[in-house]
Amino acid sequence: MCGIVGIVHTSPGKVDREALLRSNDLITHRGPDEAGDYCDDRAGLAMRRLSIIDLKTGQQPISNHDETAFLVFNGEIYNFQELRETLEKDGYAFKTKTDTETIMALYEKHGTDCVRFLRGMFAFAIWDKRRERLFVARDRVGKKPLLYTLGEGYFAFASELRSLSVWPGISREINPKAVDLYLSLQYVPSPHTIFKGIYKLPPAHTLVFEKGKAVIERYWDLPMDGPEKGLSVADAEIRILDKLKESVRLRMISDVPLGAFLSGGIDSSVIVALMSELSDKPVKTFSIGFDHEKFSELPYAKTIADMYGCDHNEFVVTAEMAETLPKIAWHYGEPYGDTSALPSYYVSRETRKHVTVALNGDGGDENFAGYIRYFALKAMRLYDTVPGPLRAAAYEIAKRLPEGEAPLGLVWRAKRFFRSAIGADYVGRHLKTLCYFAEEDKAWLYSDAMKRALGYDEDPDRADAERYLRAAYDRSKDQDYVNRMLYIDFTTYLPECLMAKMDIASMANSLETRSPFLDHEFIEMVYRMPGDWKLKGLKGHKWILKRAFKDKLPQSIIKRGKMGFGSPIGPWFRGKLKKYWEDRVLSPTALARGYFDPKALRRMWEQHQNREWDHGYRLWGLLMLELWHEQYLADFKGFD
Repeated sequence: MCGIVGIVHTSPGKVDREALLRSNDLITHRGPDEAGDYCDDRAGLAMRRLSIIDLKTGQQPISNHDETAFLVFNGEIYNFQELRETLEKDGYAFKTKTDTETIMALYEKHGTDCVRFLRGMFAFAIWDKRRERLFVARDRVGKKPLLYTLGEGYFAFASELRSLSVWPGISREINPKAVDLYLSLQYVPSPHTIFKGIYKLPPAHTLVFEKGKAVIERYWDLPMDGPEKGLSVADAEIRILDKLKESVRLRMISDVPLGAFLSGGIDSSVIVALMSELSDKPVKTFSIGFDHEKFSELPYAKTIADMYGCDHNEFVVTAEMAETLPKIAWHYGEPYGDTSALPSYYVSRETRKHVTVALNGDGGDENFAGYIRYFALKAMRLYDTVPGPLRAAAYEIAKRLPEGEAPLGLVWRAKRFFRSAIGADYVGRHLKTLCYFAEEDKAWLYSDAMKRALGYDEDPDRADAERYLRAAYDRSKDQDYVNRMLYIDFTTYLPECLMAKMDIASMANSLETRSPFLDHEFIEMVYRMPGDWKLKGLKGHKWILKRAFKDKLPQSIIKRGKMGFGSPIGPWFRGKLKKYWEDRVLSPTALARGYFDPKALRRMWEQHQNREWDHGYRLWGLLMLELWHEQYLADFKGFD
């Protein structure tokens, strides 16, 4: 597990090695164990290493045998031993025992198709001196990040945005579209970043930079051949159990201490159960809770830890820990608004005190339809069959329900359901179930200058977040309804939000995290199963997963509902974080940035304080936007 940076010039010249090393030093937290670099008259590559496999001979950059190609790599290849055996039979002589060299050997044999053989998480770059070509690739589900820019006469890349700042001509101009997308989605989706001229390589894509041009191609997608015919439920249960166990076993290969995140939900509980079966000593587990009981899952986590005799560790997040938020904003490099960033950072920090690698349950919801919004979206299809007058009457009743209830309560969910169902097609509904700020919210919140920057006059109907989701929806047109919902999240929310969160939270603390549910072979197998086996009717979320593990988990875990990894931010902003928010988001400096109408912003704040409406999630998004400015662009004064 590492961080990587590099630059390739379009014509021969001297690579600025000092700048390359500064770029690399900015990601020391990703790899505190050692550093390495390579430079010639066209290219420079560097990396920071967190040693996990082959501690003695795993140094990078690594070259081929005649030193005509050089590789830097961030991630883990879980099938590298199997690949190595095949390559050795073909005559390749390995110099090390690391998975990194396996990638180089595959490139020597298969060229840019080498990515198709890799099972794992990765972002890597190969400078091929023979062809004067840079080859860059990112893993299928976006576990590992890769950002890049095309400068004047060069191409530069890095694991994190700030590492690109050392190169000449790097843009510091904010992309208003990125801010708009962030407010809707809580993240900036690829290929965008917060800055114009800097981009993210999307998951499951490769990039070839050659002769001054960058060519990007998708190399993998979820299978579109529909449900597997003739597969029984009983056989599906066996396949899920066996394949996930294999995935866990592969991710337990490590030369350093290893443990697991345990939330108490079914996904992490399944992973801990399998790890316990595969380990000859107690699994080290790590759980985090809150000082607000309804947000804390610690009792459920302890149930599983006790059942499997784990070496269990618990931590509690409080409002006072928000003092870390500026540091978190610095690590993300661009605005990021998921409230679980705070507990994710703390559980990673505390876990790293005990182990270097932690397995988690990420991807269980996307594989098996675990989110509450999947129920809502499926229920809306039934709602559409209700006669129009009855739907209108239900909506009017919902509008009159009190607004001030905290998120996830019954009234809150009812109001959100009817707002999402009215006047929208599937994509519009999907967006409304997950967005922070809907288009109508942003229309009254934005300043005139922000509206001009976004082109409201030229395109008043523009809704970039909806267009973004619709592109994924259109690619999955031949799938059943549930699998189509899952496809959207697999290709948008999962990589761009959840994977970004976990990568930053863990690597900020020099911790490697591994996700057995996100093994691409497991994903492909489960995606080919009927959607109704994942979301059975309107109650059976993760139906097939629960059946597969019914003998390995207690009924209290099997039957409990989805809780999520949220934070009690609504109460915090009325209590211990009230002044913290006011001093930043309503400060003269923040208001002068010019994104928002100050009156509208203050009205939202007053509504929250008076309990007219719980704006907790929105207020969090606005706070993280301002904290990012303080870290990266404190002098920004808005758009013309």
